[in-house]
Amino acid sequence: MTETDNPFFEASPLPFEAPDFTVIEEKHYLPAFERGMEEQLREIEQIASNPDEPTFENTIVAIEKSGEILSRVQSVFFNMTSSTTNDKIQEIQSEVSPKLAAHSDDILLNDQLFERVKILYDQKDELDLDSESKRVLEKHFERFERAGALLSEEDQARVREINSRLSSLSTEFQENLLEITRERAVIVENRDELEGLSSSRIRAAQEAAEERGYEEKYLLSITNTTRQPVLSSLDNREMRQRVWEASSYRGLGENGGIDNRPLVLEMAKLRAERSEILGFSNYAEYALQPQMAQTPDAALEILTDLIPAVKENSDEEAQALTEMMNRDGIEGELQPWDWEYYAEKVRAEKYDIDDDEVRPYFELNRVLEDGVFYTMERLFGITFEQREDIPVYHDDVIVWNVFDEDGSQIGLFYGDFFARDSKRGGAWMSSFVSQSHLLDQKPVILNVLNIEKPASGEPALISFSNVTTLFHEIGHAVHGLFSDVRYPSIAGTSVSRDFVEFPSTFQEDWAIHPEVLANYAIHYETGEQIPAELLDKVIAAQQFNQGFDTQEYIAAALLDMEWHTLSPDQIPDDAVEFEEQALEKYGLDNPAIPPRYKTAFFAHIWQGGYAANYYAYLWSEVLAADAFAYMKESDGLTRQNGENFRRAILSRGGSDVEMELYKDFRGQEPGVEALLKRRGLN
Repeated sequence: MTETDNPFFEASPLPFEAPDFTVIEEKHYLPAFERGMEEQLREIEQIASNPDEPTFENTIVAIEKSGEILSRVQSVFFNMTSSTTNDKIQEIQSEVSPKLAAHSDDILLNDQLFERVKILYDQKDELDLDSESKRVLEKHFERFERAGALLSEEDQARVREINSRLSSLSTEFQENLLEITRERAVIVENRDELEGLSSSRIRAAQEAAEERGYEEKYLLSITNTTRQPVLSSLDNREMRQRVWEASSYRGLGENGGIDNRPLVLEMAKLRAERSEILGFSNYAEYALQPQMAQTPDAALEILTDLIPAVKENSDEEAQALTEMMNRDGIEGELQPWDWEYYAEKVRAEKYDIDDDEVRPYFELNRVLEDGVFYTMERLFGITFEQREDIPVYHDDVIVWNVFDEDGSQIGLFYGDFFARDSKRGGAWMSSFVSQSHLLDQKPVILNVLNIEKPASGEPALISFSNVTTLFHEIGHAVHGLFSDVRYPSIAGTSVSRDFVEFPSTFQEDWAIHPEVLANYAIHYETGEQIPAELLDKVIAAQQFNQGFDTQEYIAAALLDMEWHTLSPDQIPDDAVEFEEQALEKYGLDNPAIPPRYKTAFFAHIWQGGYAANYYAYLWSEVLAADAFAYMKESDGLTRQNGENFRRAILSRGGSDVEMELYKDFRGQEPGVEALLKRRGLN
C-alpha cells in the first residue's frame, strides 16, 4: 500500500484533522497500525541511541512527538471498536491488541531510552524546567518504572508475556459483552406482556425485533448495568423477572451461552502476578499508587464509611416498597425485579409524579440544546453550531463547531446518542484528536451514549437519568475541549482515575438547577414550560431511592477491590462463589440490591481501564459535590464561576498534582458534607 492509499499515513485535511470517514475503510487499519508501530520504534531508537547528552528537548520532547501515525489510527480505530464494531473490526482488534502491548513494552523496557529519562529525572531540580515540563518528566519516569524498566531481563520477559496475554483477554471480554447483549435480549411474543410501557416504547421494541428478524414480536435490549430501566414500567411481574434474570445471569454460560468466568479468573491471576513481580502486594496496591487515593486502604475507607448510613436508607426504602407490593396483593420477599417497579410507584405516590408524565418535557434535542449547551454558554461563554459537512461513521452521529466567547473556534464536538447492537453499553467521552500546543492540535471530542432509539418519526423522549448522563458526559467533553497544555501526554482527561470523573460529575447538578431546568424542560407537543409544581417534584424526587443507588454502587466498587487485592495464590476457582463471599464480608449480600455490575459483565474493571479504580466515581463525587456547593455559595451559574473552574481545572489537564489543581480552584481540600447532602445521606 502506497502513502497515498492510506488516509492514516498523513494528517487529515479536514478541519482540526477530524477523521475523514468518506475515505477510511476497514482495510486501512491494520497497515496503518503496522506502519505506525514501525515508525515510532525507529523514532524511539533514534532518541535512545542519540550520542549527545540527554536533554529535555532531545529526549522527553522527542518522545512526546513520536508515533504520529500510530496515534492517528488508534484514536479512530478504538472509537470504532466501542461505538460501531463488526466482525472484521473485532478480527483486527484481536490481531493488533497483543501487538500494541508488545509495542508499548518495546518502548518502556528499552534500557537505553530509560537511562536517558532517568538521568534527566535525577537532575530535574537543576534543569530550569517550567512546572508543566517538570510534571511531564516526572510522569514519563513513572511510566517506565511502573512498566518494569528496573526489573531483571527474566522478569521483564515475564511481564511482556503477561501484558500480551492480558491484552488478548481484555479484547475477548469486550467482544463477548457485545455478543452477550444480543444473546440476552428478551424476545416477547405477546404485546399484553408489555403492559405499562408507553405505546412509543412498544413500537420501538417491535421495530428492534423486526431488525433482528423477529416478525410480530418485541425485543427488549439489555443495557450495561444489572438494573434495567424497563423494569420501572413493566406491570407483568413474570416479565420483570425474565428481564432481570437475563441481565443478572449474563456471562455465566447459562443454557450454553457465553461464559466470561474463565477470562475473569485468568485476568485476575495475571494482574496479581505482574504486580508481585513489580514489587507490590497485589494489583490494587499497584493501580492506586499514582491515584489521588494512593492506597487500597484509603479507597476502602471512603466506601466502607458510608455503608451504615446507606444500609439504613436502603432498609427504609425496602420497607416502603414491600408495603406497596403487599397492597398489590403480592406476599413474600421483595425481589430485585420488583425494586425499580415499586420504587417508581412509591416515588409517584410520595411525590405525585409519573415518569410518563415527565418524559414529554425531556425531548433529547431540546435537552441538549436548551439544557446542556445553554449551561455551557452561561458558565463558559461557549456556543455550539451544528455543521453538516464533516463526515461521520454512523448516520446517528452529529457534529458541532465549538466557539469561544471571542468567536474563535475551540474545536469540534461529536454526539452519538442512540443505542445499537454494534455499540458497547454505557456512556463515555473520547477524542479523535487531543489538544497540544507542541503538535499544534486542537481537540476533536466525542460523547457516546446508549439512549433507547424511538420508533421512526417519534421524538426521543428520555428519562431524567439520561438527562443527567448528558450533563455528565459534556463535563468530560469540556475537560477535553478546554485543555490548554503544551504536551499531548497530559492533555485533557489525562489525569488520575479518581480525578477524571470530578469535572463530569460536577456538571450533573446543573441538570436540576431551576434556571437550567426551566430553560429545557419544555413539553415537546404544546411548547409549554414544565409546571412549577411538577418541576419541584422532579427536583425533590432526585434524592429518592438513593439508598439503593448508593448501595448497588458501593457493592460493585468493593467487589472490584476484593478481586484486585488478591495475591496470585488466592485466586478462587469459582467466580460466583467469590462474589457472594465478598458481598457477605461487607454486609451487602442483600438479594434485592445486587451490585451495579456483577463480575461476569463488569466491563469497567475487566476491559475498561477501571480495575481497582471503580471507587473513583465516589472519590470524584466528593470533589464534585464540594465544588458545586462552593460555586452555589459564590453566586452559582455565572461566567466568573465558570471561568475560575475552566482556568484552575478544565484547562490544566494533568499538568499538576490533582489535589493541587483542586485547591487552586477551591482554596482548600474537599470535605464529605456536600456529598452526604447530595445523596440524601446526612
